[in-house]
Amino acid sequence: MKLYVAIPVVLLALLIAASGVAGITRGWVLPTNRRPVHRPRLYGWSQLVGAFALCSQQFFFWVPSDPDTRQWGSLSGGALLLTSLIMMMLSYRTGGNRQGSGTP
Repeated sequence: MKLYVAIPVVLLALLIAASGVAGITRGWVLPTNRRPVHRPRLYGWSQLVGAFALCSQQFFFWVPSDPDTRQWGSLSGGALLLTSLIMMMLSYRTGGNRQGSGTP
């Protein structure tokens, strides 16, 4: 196992998971994402799913020796990552028609 690849990815996943837990429990979102996020709890759950997806991809890439297990594990991690992105898109505000914006 090449630890110089696995350790930074797992640390990044832990930071994302910590931000997700803060979003779920307190409704807190990073300052750069506060404006577009409309539902912080859903955003927090999506971050937790994304962190789990990153960890599972690393696990299934480095640990199993069977190629079939490695392939299906990485594919399921990719599906979880896609699910996380869809959940993040659902937590954003829609840019619908604004009335009374002040422009004639």
